[in-house]
Amino acid sequence: MGWLFYTDRRVQTYADEKAEITRLCTFESDIRKTELIKACKVGSTWYAAARVTNLDGTPVEDATYATEADGSITFGAVFLTAYDNGCWGYKDMEESAGPNASRAPLALIELLSDLKDPDSYAQDWRQRCRDWASIPDYEEGDKIKLAAPVTLTDGSTCQIVTATHYRRGRQKRRCYRIEETGGLVRLSKASLAGSELLSSAKGEASPVLAEYLAGRDA
Repeated sequence: MGWLFYTDRRVQTYADEKAEITRLCTFESDIRKTELIKACKVGSTWYAAARVTNLDGTPVEDATYATEADGSITFGAVFLTAYDNGCWGYKDMEESAGPNASRAPLALIELLSDLKDPDSYAQDWRQRCRDWASIPDYEEGDKIKLAAPVTLTDGSTCQIVTATHYRRGRQKRRCYRIEETGGLVRLSKASLAGSELLSSAKGEASPVLAEYLAGRDA
């Protein structure tokens, strides 16, 4: 399915978006109903868990999902979203379609029903979400070895870095000091996958940044 944009511009805020995701995940037929049980927005993408139940109380039979004890099944869905000239739009995918966006929080993944096929696209999507969630959120002063050297814009590489930060106005932004050169670099969360904590040095201040600035001003 392609993108659908709302030209009436009725969706403008976070609350509007969540209300629309809820509406899209809520419907009822003569025999079944589907309802949203959790929705989370990560970046511009919404992740949803929706529960399906039979109106007569009998167990839901499904080729993809194992039925829960209460007779329901719960599946995951991904809504890519964007604004185009002020108009909000979305592209939705059920998890068994194998969506590329895979940053759903673990709290949402844990709500989903078991899958019958261990090699399904949905199983792979869930694992990619778990892998993303497992990437460490390092503390100030932590010394880290990346799983593989990262190539920087000047062609050099780095693999051992120390977590620090810099300030832009009132904002505190994460960066890393390169062990080999002492320079500072921004790293994406994805580049920290499989990294190893070499040593920890928690603290409110930023001793590595202070050292870097002192050396630069000398």
